[in-house]
Amino acid sequence: MSESPPRVRTNERTTEETSETTETEVCPECGGSLVNDTEHGETVCSECGLVVEEDEIDPGPEWRAFDSRERDEKSRVGAPTTKMMHDKGLSTNIGWQDKDGYGNALSSRQREKMQRLRTWNERFRTRDSKERNLKQALGEIDRMASALGLPENVRETASVIYRRALEDDLLPGRSIEGVATASLYAAARQAGNPRSLDELERVSRVDRMELTRTYRYIIRELELEVRPADPEHYVPRFASDLGVSEEAERRARDLLDQAREAGLISGKSPVGLAAAAIYAASLLTNQKLTQSEVGDVADVSEVTIRNRYHELLETQPETPA
Repeated sequence: MSESPPRVRTNERTTEETSETTETEVCPECGGSLVNDTEHGETVCSECGLVVEEDEIDPGPEWRAFDSRERDEKSRVGAPTTKMMHDKGLSTNIGWQDKDGYGNALSSRQREKMQRLRTWNERFRTRDSKERNLKQALGEIDRMASALGLPENVRETASVIYRRALEDDLLPGRSIEGVATASLYAAARQAGNPRSLDELERVSRVDRMELTRTYRYIIRELELEVRPADPEHYVPRFASDLGVSEEAERRARDLLDQAREAGLISGKSPVGLAAAAIYAASLLTNQKLTQSEVGDVADVSEVTIRNRYHELLETQPETPA
């Protein structure tokens, strides 16, 4: 007799839940069955077409897979790993904002607690000198790449090069900033998005002599395949900064191609050749550009532009009067 009342209440609750579930699965207008339209994020009636719910949240993945193998490759939990962080992004990162999940400011006691958690979190993330070294270097690479406007693939490659140098014990006797700058310079050249030594020196914390010495050492020890810089790789950036037309940019590429066929590229600075090609192309397409303007963008002297300019025009069948 004592167990009967709870059993009755349980049956009543189950009946109520069943009725609520039944109400949500049928159309409130005609009583027809409901169908989920995942493409439009709606729940509609299959009989009368009434839209019962709209703007539904899709709980599925943001990617598409067409077979089981591709589904297994794309499936993941959490954020993807990255070589640009010393722990590959697998550890917890506590934000610096002293706010809760609703955007409200934390109390003084909660702020002190969060500060202690951040301190211990940083200690656990960098447990030894090698991880601290890597964290500092990757932060330096990201800073310089942002200042130079380099894409993410160049940063990833630079991070891999620095990791290899650290694993091969190439850092003793060299500064972290020097190896990081050399890694970024090598990665930019490998990706076909080079930057000049002058540009690297401006954003780096090392001088040009240390940069070039470290770069040669890293290339030799890691056996990296880095092709000589192509002047054409500098043309789009210079053309964009100077605001020249597509016709002038196309003419500059043609001038460099003709100079390469004539054997004038070898032994010349690619930056100076690219700047001279832009200047020559602007004159050939009746666009007003001065040597000073081109030199400021390319960071080369006007004398270099004049010398390379005359050499490029010598490859033309006809020179302008």
